[in-house]
Amino acid sequence: MQTVFYYATTIAVIAVAIALLLGLRSMLRGTSANLSQKLMRWRVGLQFCAILMIVAYAFLLR
Repeated sequence: MQTVFYYATTIAVIAVAIALLLGLRSMLRGTSANLSQKLMRWRVGLQFCAILMIVAYAFLLR
């Protein structure tokens, strides 16, 4: 079970990083403000899920 949580948290953190980079790229290019806002909202949601997974993983290791 620990291995599943380890890989799930790793994937969640990578997903947050990708959403952040795509949102920043969109913001810097200035192509679409709506797309940039959508990507940043996705980042916040993914970040929330990643934090929950990290806390669950830490609780499991206890």
